[in-house]
Amino acid sequence: MRRIHREKHLVGRIGWLRAAVLGANDGIISTASLILGVASAAASQGNVLLTGVAGLVAGAMSMAAGEYVSVSSQSDTEAADLAREKYELANDTEFEEKELAHIYVGRGVEAGLAHQVARQLMAKDALGAHAKDELGISEITTARPVQAALASAASFSVGAAAPLGLVVISPSNWLLPVVSVGSLVFLGVLGVTSAMAGGADIVKPTIRVTLWGAFAMAMTAGIGAIFGAVV
Repeated sequence: MRRIHREKHLVGRIGWLRAAVLGANDGIISTASLILGVASAAASQGNVLLTGVAGLVAGAMSMAAGEYVSVSSQSDTEAADLAREKYELANDTEFEEKELAHIYVGRGVEAGLAHQVARQLMAKDALGAHAKDELGISEITTARPVQAALASAASFSVGAAAPLGLVVISPSNWLLPVVSVGSLVFLGVLGVTSAMAGGADIVKPTIRVTLWGAFAMAMTAGIGAIFGAVV
């Protein structure tokens, strides 16, 4: 008997990968920018470090709350659609079967075969068939609020810890260049890692995340220097 080869597709990583990359990227950029802005205003190294730690804690909690709320909204919408579909299946099975068959015809399946496929799939799992092919809801793409919140908070903390570590090890007179260059390196590594995890080309994601990070850090450092001089 021929064995079935089960392929592992990268799309299965979308849920946690998106949240993790977003969290780490935000952690590095926001914390490094905050550190550079405060340091440019001639604050002491201790105050810079304290500001960075506060930014890490606040940012991690904000990311977790934001992801949980947004993904929960998606989950609520999915649940409402499934409840409506369940009601329609209970009240008009024949129409729902025709609707599912019409979807398959639109994808190129011959009409008679499409009706047979729809009938057989609905006999096994009517709601599952409509959820996947009519609503676009599957096990891979379904919303997971807790997973997204934890992934975002953890990855933000890891990302934010990187520039904070640079503050600890760098001499006070070298703090600005060390944090700037080091954070850009961290962003580059994040771009490469996320691209490899998602099976994408590494050049564009790395350049994209590094350029945006450099822009954000330059802006906050400039604002810190300007207002620091005024104060």
